[in-house]
Amino acid sequence: MTVRVPVETPGHHTSYEVVVGDSVLDGLPAFLAANHAGRRVAAIGDAEALRQHGDRLRAALPAATPVLAVPSGEASKTRAEKARLEDELLSRRLGRDTVLVGFGGGVVTDLAGFVAATYLRGIPFVAVPTTLLAAVDASVGGKTGINTPHGKNLIGVIRQPAAVFADIRFLETLPEPEFLNGVAEALKMAATSDPELFSGMEKGIGALTEREPGALTRLVAAAVRIKAAVVSADERESGLREVLNFGHTIGHGLESATDYVLAHGAAVAMGMVAESRMARRAGCLAPTAEDRLLALIDSVGLSVRAPDGVERGRVLAALESDKKARGGEPRFVVLEDIGRVRDRDEEGRPAYSFPMPPEVVDTGLRAIGL
Repeated sequence: MTVRVPVETPGHHTSYEVVVGDSVLDGLPAFLAANHAGRRVAAIGDAEALRQHGDRLRAALPAATPVLAVPSGEASKTRAEKARLEDELLSRRLGRDTVLVGFGGGVVTDLAGFVAATYLRGIPFVAVPTTLLAAVDASVGGKTGINTPHGKNLIGVIRQPAAVFADIRFLETLPEPEFLNGVAEALKMAATSDPELFSGMEKGIGALTEREPGALTRLVAAAVRIKAAVVSADERESGLREVLNFGHTIGHGLESATDYVLAHGAAVAMGMVAESRMARRAGCLAPTAEDRLLALIDSVGLSVRAPDGVERGRVLAALESDKKARGGEPRFVVLEDIGRVRDRDEEGRPAYSFPMPPEVVDTGLRAIGL
């Protein structure tokens, strides 16, 4: 089963396909031959993904393609690691006729995409996500970036890939916590944008948690369609694209407060719990809708409570540096029902993130044990 999802960004006249399914990586050689004939190819890969699946990647690349390994984990998304990769590419005398392939999860997708965007002022980039999180989210939409001591993803650019090959076979070997990272992001998209997908996840929880290939292909394709529609309307995150940040304001605060030891998907799940409780406290979300969201988060095996030892003050401090913050005041995506978020301000103008009173934020943090 193979699904092809087109992604278009009309404002910048770019389009590409996300190819989803079992063994779709086998189509990479034909894509390179048809679209980038005569170009050299280089790859940047997550060290663990290369250990498990490097033979498959190399079989899909031209002979003698250099493959640069990146240490696994969020700690690799740094200025220093980006500079190391760029220097390695330069030392190999790779020119502007190079295509860069990113092979790994969200860390490599963000990092390799950023390298491609700035290397010799920009070279084509092909994403091959090896985690569910990267397949449903990080590989689609063109966001790239690195972390700094001040927060996550604060330095980067929008750079759309030339193609994405989301091969479901890579998901078979994912550790359970890493698999749940992606489930959390897909659940977020369903909660904000697609009540039918949300219902489908509720009904098909068994096939999903058992990683049935057809169920995973349908889930990834549905999530990609949601993100593709949002990106097509708002590539630069100046409006509608903010809806994809539901759960992320609190979630990024939790990641920062744990020095990024807490996995991104786990943090987003807790963020959704907190931010849905905030929406309920603000009178925007019915208790029945909140209950459905919490029940699905819990049923897939995601935690609804912050880990022991998280300092509430560090979370609050991180909120002030969130990308949606204005004048140091954090803003939140407000869930109004399963599949719908608030999209207008008090004057009826389009808006997708909003400030919340301190007592409402307090309610949300207390909902996750902070």
